[in-house]
Amino acid sequence: MSLEDPVEQEIRRRQRSRAIVMALALGAFVVLLYLITIVRVGSQ
Repeated sequence: MSLEDPVEQEIRRRQRSRAIVMALALGAFVVLLYLITIVRVGSQ
């Protein structure tokens, strides 16, 4: 088993952190849409 070089490790780390940020942003967007829907339905 060969070790990845530091450059590839850094690329993987950045990709992972970017994916986590995008997942959190998407989750926040879904929660926001859910809350907006609840408020709109509740006001009728």
